[in-house]
Amino acid sequence: MRLRHIEVFNAVMLTGSVSAAARMINVTQPAVSRTLQHAELQLGFPLFQRAGGRLVPTTEAQTLYPHIERLFAQLDEVQRLATSLKAGRTHGELRVLTVLGLSYEVLPRAMRLFREKHPDVLVHHQALHSVQIVSALALQEADVGYVFNPGSHPALVQERLGERRVMVVAPKGLLPARVLKAGGIGWAQLARLPVIALDGQDPLGVQLSHAMRDHGVDLRPIMTVQTYHVALALAQHGVGVALVEGCTATSADRTRVDVLPFEPAMLTAVHMLRPTARPHSVVARAFTRCFQQALQQIG
Repeated sequence: MRLRHIEVFNAVMLTGSVSAAARMINVTQPAVSRTLQHAELQLGFPLFQRAGGRLVPTTEAQTLYPHIERLFAQLDEVQRLATSLKAGRTHGELRVLTVLGLSYEVLPRAMRLFREKHPDVLVHHQALHSVQIVSALALQEADVGYVFNPGSHPALVQERLGERRVMVVAPKGLLPARVLKAGGIGWAQLARLPVIALDGQDPLGVQLSHAMRDHGVDLRPIMTVQTYHVALALAQHGVGVALVEGCTATSADRTRVDVLPFEPAMLTAVHMLRPTARPHSVVARAFTRCFQQALQQIG
């Protein structure tokens, strides 16, 4: 199939008729019909059958379509990258991405430090999931991103900025006095508590799953969540015990929850990511230094 065949096929699949497809891609109805006929001639099988004034995709068309959808998603990424390259970087602006766990305590502190030295730079910030940050940076839609435990990516440079301990956040009154006095909580105590688990795709969630498997522990999760601050909020409302990284634990309301380090110590690393194809600007380097200082401030 040629690209024009694919475009027409996709339009008909989305709209269900030749006339609607023609309007969608801004061509005439006869042009759509001819292109479909040519595509079917080349393929050697029909793509659609007429039923009640609509075009119904054949089994072969339905088999093809998921691959066509992926192709259009890739074409969309090419367009987004081309737009980013055309726009370039605006002087005096910085586009920053962070995961939610680094957006509540670390980012504001970093921003305050950065403003002291670069008051004229306009910072655009978005809080996204790690996978979204990696994708946006690879497409050069941002200058720099900050995440936990990223995997490697050929289009990105990464720098380790620091580590934070995994902390246990429990509603007041849930933990025994002896555990509070010990100043830490381990697998044995955690296995007897209602746990708010992290999503299996989350970097810390993956780390905890591996640790549980290595220690032969089976926790009792009562629910799973995607973000650390949702886990923290649930713990503060007495729903269960949350395991979060140290940056999020800093936001905990100590009048409502007890916060203890997990034992044995488990660390999660904070990394800076940036596009390989783009020079690391002076302001981006300055922001990363401020981000690292902010991490050190919260201990």
